Amino acid sequence: MLHDRFWAARGVQVVRQGQSSELVKHAELYLLVDRDSLSIFRLGRVIDTLSWLKPQVLFARIHDTHDPGYHERVITDDQDNFVRFERKCRQMDFRLGRVAVTPNEEIARRWQTAEEPSSAWRQLRRSIPPHQRTTISVDGCVFNRLEDRQINEFVHELIQVWRRPDATIGRAQRLVGEVWSDRSGSVEHDTRFVGPVWIGTGRELEGIQSIVGPAVLWDKPELRPMVDRLEWHAIEPTENVVENERNFTRGSFYRVTKRMFDIAFALVFLFLTLPLYPLIMLAIYIEDGRPFFFAHKRESRGGKEFPCLKFRTMYNNAEQTKQDLVKENQADGPQFFIENDPRITKMGRFMRKTNVDEFPQFFNVLLGQMSVIGPRPSPYKENQYSPAWREVRLSVRPGVTGLWQVKRSREPGKDFQEWIRYDIHYVENASWKMDLYVLYRTGLMLAGKKS
Repeated sequence: MLHDRFWAARGVQVVRQGQSSELVKHAELYLLVDRDSLSIFRLGRVIDTLSWLKPQVLFARIHDTHDPGYHERVITDDQDNFVRFERKCRQMDFRLGRVAVTPNEEIARRWQTAEEPSSAWRQLRRSIPPHQRTTISVDGCVFNRLEDRQINEFVHELIQVWRRPDATIGRAQRLVGEVWSDRSGSVEHDTRFVGPVWIGTGRELEGIQSIVGPAVLWDKPELRPMVDRLEWHAIEPTENVVENERNFTRGSFYRVTKRMFDIAFALVFLFLTLPLYPLIMLAIYIEDGRPFFFAHKRESRGGKEFPCLKFRTMYNNAEQTKQDLVKENQADGPQFFIENDPRITKMGRFMRKTNVDEFPQFFNVLLGQMSVIGPRPSPYKENQYSPAWREVRLSVRPGVTGLWQVKRSREPGKDFQEWIRYDIHYVENASWKMDLYVLYRTGLMLAGKKS
């Protein structure tokens, strides 16, 4: 099983409750799991805790950010022509899985012989004194191996984190980069790969020009090979796990410091601009009354909706008027745009030109719904037009400013394509260097200068 071999490559033997199997002397650790669970998480924090506290058993709560709570369908018109993809997210809390890690073979054997899952956890806790056990929380993914859909999701996740499957899969051979194939596979030399791809037994890619990963081409059922025995003593470290953990730490450092920067920047910005709010609100009231603010539903990380705040720049009847202007839409994507939009107030034109209307979004930043820098926040309807783009942009917080805003050419027919391109580029290359570049370009734009 891929799950067990993934952990074996890290010196960890998976031990399932109630399932008899030989405990390996060569294993450095034993991962105690339920009968039907598949889990992926980083070992760094687990190893650090075991090294410092030296418990007999470590219980790990896995907070699963892999949310399967949605369904997706294709929307067509009356003539059965494609219109868009539609995804319906179910707002839910992170799933919580649990595993235990121990270096003790006897504890692993007791877990293995327990009769029921619920009693197994109780027995494990009761048999280990409190000073010899500890509990931590880690981020990861948890799947059910009895459901085909979740097995597919597990493998999809696995190929993104397992860089060297040849560590424990003897038939695996690297073709190029992150592309791995069974030794019997046949691939055309001109096939282009983007991202990690696994090619199974008997799969031939003749005539296929490109494959976008992460993707798995499963074995042909009639050619599926016999599973070879895993020889633990022959496993060699084909990947630097320590270096991978360091890379993960750097990624965590960026995320943590980015959030700290967001809070500090938003507080300073709001402190400096709040004195302007009464004047702006008075100007809005004189021209078109209340309300002063407009809260439009947008999607943040994971598809969670939030009210994106702005100063109101349109007349109160803007939504009704929009229905009469749809045919004049000049945007090449899902957004709506026309020059000299009659729905915009005089004060609204000034605020949009100077970006004053976006000042209240820094309250969204403080609440954790947005970041200072990130993809443009979009509503659910717009995010249905490109599933791959949507998945990327909804993996991070949207930003008050971003790469697309500072680099778009505004050439006719290219805006939506550039929007997708720059959003994906930002998420895949997010770093402080990128963020500082966007801030610099944003500053130049606000000052009316060209870089």
